[in-house]
Amino acid sequence: MTMNLDVLHKDRSRTVSEHLPGHGLSAMRTLGLLCGLLMLTGCDAAQPGASGTHTAAATATVQPEEPRMQMTVGERHFTITLADTEAARELAAMLPLSINMADLNGNEKHGELLKSLPTNASRPGTIRSGDLMLYGSRTLVVFYLTFSSSYSYTRLGRVDDPSGLAQALGSGGTRIEFSKE
Repeated sequence: MTMNLDVLHKDRSRTVSEHLPGHGLSAMRTLGLLCGLLMLTGCDAAQPGASGTHTAAATATVQPEEPRMQMTVGERHFTITLADTEAARELAAMLPLSINMADLNGNEKHGELLKSLPTNASRPGTIRSGDLMLYGSRTLVVFYLTFSSSYSYTRLGRVDDPSGLAQALGSGGTRIEFSKE
């Protein structure tokens, strides 16, 4: 393969070999070698995990683990992931708790806390089975059915796996233990 590189100089076109008398072929080989090395280096850098490149795993930051607590109903244990709210942090600071909770509307258990928690109430629209909410500033509510609601609550957390929650809570009042995980 023959390459002809032209260099413009004062309205005159000359080849590389004319600029470097006696070194034209050598200069072309060197230039070809440099181009080849650049191409190989570029291909290597494009490979996933190649040295000198940043992968998502290498640049990912370690996220702190979400705070959790345990809810025990009879012999059943449920893990609750706490929300990132001041109310949830204060609830966790109160643990362990044992609360008698009454049934309301066949979809929730509620009980009064000894101390008020900070509120940041909003209307969730849909309440999901396993939601742990605060109604007002002192009423702890565990929902065991999914339904629509126009009421306002402060989110405290959510049962990680609510399967079997409705059966464990039953239809009447029950005592629920809340503890640190």
